[in-house]
Amino acid sequence: MPKMKILIADDEEHVRQLVCGILDKDYQIVQAKNGEEAVKESREQDFDLILMDIMMPKLDGLAACCMLKGDKQTSAIPIVMLTGVGYELNKKLSQQLGADGYITKPFSPRELRTKINEFIKHA
Repeated sequence: MPKMKILIADDEEHVRQLVCGILDKDYQIVQAKNGEEAVKESREQDFDLILMDIMMPKLDGLAACCMLKGDKQTSAIPIVMLTGVGYELNKKLSQQLGADGYITKPFSPRELRTKINEFIKHA
């Protein structure tokens, strides 16, 4: 049975590597360095979940989330914002733009897995 696929969009390589290290045994991981790459990859591949940073170059995570949720092809993909910005206003704005969840950095491996399990339905 193929692994479920998660896109990790974060401009910080060490964060992408950390998340990969936590999840790559159970999921197929694809990485994007910015929101522009995240939107492109999401339109080219089928993902079960997207983990997206808010502050990224070229296209920030909020704009990318809005684009993906507004596109019929990608609107059903759950998006969890994974960010160092923990302000309540950013959480509310993320929700208004369609984000399904919000995790503040730093996070624990357990917290990350728990949040992912909320959105990914295992067969």
